[in-house]
Amino acid sequence: MSDPLAVIAGLPGVPEAVQEAREAVDRLYRHRVLRRRGPEVSAESALRGARASAAIEGVDVPLEPLRMGEVTDPVVQGALRASAELGRLAPTWRSAPRQVLARLHALAAAGLTADPGRPRTAPTTADPLGLGPAPGPEETAARMSALAGLVTNSTAPALVLAAIVHAELVVLRPFGVADGLVARAAERLTLVELGLDPKSLAVVEVGHADLGDAYAEGLRAYLKGTGEGVGTWVRHCASAVVHGVRETTAICEAMSR
Repeated sequence: MSDPLAVIAGLPGVPEAVQEAREAVDRLYRHRVLRRRGPEVSAESALRGARASAAIEGVDVPLEPLRMGEVTDPVVQGALRASAELGRLAPTWRSAPRQVLARLHALAAAGLTADPGRPRTAPTTADPLGLGPAPGPEETAARMSALAGLVTNSTAPALVLAAIVHAELVVLRPFGVADGLVARAAERLTLVELGLDPKSLAVVEVGHADLGDAYAEGLRAYLKGTGEGVGTWVRHCASAVVHGVRETTAICEAMSR
């Protein structure tokens, strides 16, 4: 059976964007600091990524209080918990994506809902990005099943699959709360597990945040369902990776001083 993401991978501008992101990550991996301080860089990347993901959800906190453990906001704490678990979840992501997503939501939404980790069975009014109503529970369940199949079977480039995973989770809002946190964690997990960024160094969440309105605009383009719209979103995700690499390069440079 043909891979439905193959068409997306070949959309105008997408192969070039994927290649640019790949080259940016490859350059990062050659940074001299990573030879001796790679785990520290990855930990700092995870911290900054969680902070940026929470900021996209509307909870923007300074980095230093977060580093010192002084931030108790449940959205921020959820982002931190999900980020910290990615290394343990990566090996089972492709074989059991639904279980991994449930675990990510249980971590991200603790303190935000009475039933974290369970997909919604009713309509939701959640719309933090102003994308419009989410699909109903039946359509959402069907599309989540299709998404799980893509995670398990797709041979598309890591960035393409990661972009689709991210968009579907934000658009469908399968849990009804903290879906954005789960979506961005799952994107990063896909980049790690499919080999684009196996050490989880690129702060892709910072890339999305730094690109400002382009994040929601890219998702709105994706919602149109056209080749042009989907391509716009995938190219945005490639730009987020490139911006995330710049953030990690700055981390490396700071550690080298």
